Amino acid sequence: MTRYLISFNDGAMDHIPEGDWPDVGKASHAVMQEAVNAGVLVFGAGIERQQASVVATDGMVSDGPFPETKEVIGGFTVVDVASRAEALEWAARIAASCRCAQEVRELMPDPETDAMLHAAGRRW
Repeated sequence: MTRYLISFNDGAMDHIPEGDWPDVGKASHAVMQEAVNAGVLVFGAGIERQQASVVATDGMVSDGPFPETKEVIGGFTVVDVASRAEALEWAARIAASCRCAQEVRELMPDPETDAMLHAAGRRW
């Protein structure tokens, strides 16, 4: 199985009228339940708008993202599926429920981290 990040940009859902948010939430949670039932959901969440901090290699913390940043992630879902085609199918379901386009990226495997999590009794 391969893990994929399915994400959308902050502001991508700004076109949704206030009164539609309950329906969007219900539709989005229904897709997440389908992913749970299918055994492919690893994790997903929305991200607080512009509440980022940047931590440098020396530990220095600054507010972020940087002003010149044009796009930041507004929310994401990680799925563990058999193929890119399957990840794209899940992205299409999420896009329909959230009413915004989704970006799909394959996550690089890390067998050492997977082994650490497995030894700790946790799934990535």
